[in-house]
Amino acid sequence: MVSDSVERRVTVADIAAAAGVSRATVSKVLNGRADVAPATRAQIETMLVERGYVPTKRTKRAVAAGRRGGLIEMLFNDASTPWAAEMIRGGEAAARAARVGIVVSVLDSGPRRAQQWLEDVSDRGSRGIVLALSELSPADHKRIAQLGVPVILVDPVGDVDSDDPSIGAGNWGGGLAATRHLLELGHRRIAAITGPMRFLCSQARLAGYRAALERAGIPPDDGLVEHGDFHYSSGLKSALTLLDLPDPPTAIFAANDEQATGVYAAIQQRGLSVPHDMSVVGFDDVPVAQWISPPLTTVRQPIAELGALAIRTLLAHEEGADLPQGRVELSTKLIVRASTAPPAR
Repeated sequence: MVSDSVERRVTVADIAAAAGVSRATVSKVLNGRADVAPATRAQIETMLVERGYVPTKRTKRAVAAGRRGGLIEMLFNDASTPWAAEMIRGGEAAARAARVGIVVSVLDSGPRRAQQWLEDVSDRGSRGIVLALSELSPADHKRIAQLGVPVILVDPVGDVDSDDPSIGAGNWGGGLAATRHLLELGHRRIAAITGPMRFLCSQARLAGYRAALERAGIPPDDGLVEHGDFHYSSGLKSALTLLDLPDPPTAIFAANDEQATGVYAAIQQRGLSVPHDMSVVGFDDVPVAQWISPPLTTVRQPIAELGALAIRTLLAHEEGADLPQGRVELSTKLIVRASTAPPAR
């Protein structure tokens, strides 16, 4: 005979009846689905705690399987760049190795750009999100948190919490190494073309450039710093401005390789040559750095590995590993090619 003191296990049906909702709605809450009204979700979650609901092994397996069945999102502000292509290549390779699918999305410029994407993420039941140089508002980040989907930031944009899980390269060290290389060649008037200054990676590369100058006893000159947007056209425009100075620089550090190709074009337009008249250093080491003539000296960051690591981190979290607290940083390396030489004058 079973003692009356032994309590019957609380079931999903019990919670549904008490809350006045369907068992499917309770299951959605247990599975972390976003398509439940906040008030209803709060009511169900309260009842689950108060009534001591304990998931059965079958329920636990179903929840885990539901999460494993989803896709991983990779979100970009601009997926047309060489940097984004390398990031996607690395992420796709890691996802394919784990037999997981990815969805690549680009934020459009309309007022509903992020809202529409978030609705799509909810509808797809995505299992993780990689935000790669993605510009989202604090309200958007809050909405992502409400979805209950784990997020990894790659080279965050704007103000982020220092504890947010993020991955990036050694941007400060890369800027330092690029500028130090030019100093060692004998250059003293070294210009810099930055990326967008709302990007933390742009700020860090500029800070590394300035630190190298200061360590060499050269006061940084704001007149030798042009602010770009990581695209070819801004490299071209910024370099033309620098070349037209009364006392132009003898070397230019471009914050990415795409801008460096624009610097090459500006130097050619002025009837000059690389590296005889102007040394150029880029950042990224995307494939074009080796194809351009002369081959570009640049700072290599492991872009594909950043994408792969972001995917692997989300998958490991799914299996019980903690997300990193704060930033995980991969090292950069200066790759010396033919675009740098001692100054001619």
